[in-house]
Amino acid sequence: MAMTSQEIRQSLLANDPEFRKLAEEHSRCEFQLDQILKSCYLNSEVLLQEAALKKLKLRLKDRMERMLAQHQQMMRH
Repeated sequence: MAMTSQEIRQSLLANDPEFRKLAEEHSRCEFQLDQILKSCYLNSEVLLQEAALKKLKLRLKDRMERMLAQHQQMMRH
């Protein structure tokens, strides 16, 4: 039976150090963004940091999604 995306993700988190590192960094970016959004005052430096974090978070997510897709494709063959 084929594994679901969630099962593959859990397997990668448990067994693939690169995927785990990407996921941890993605979570760290998400936490930092949450902290920024909770700030009362957002100056231009903080807004630039927010934009950079969003871009980094997206790149990390894209890389993780590519890894998931590769593993799904390998499972089908």
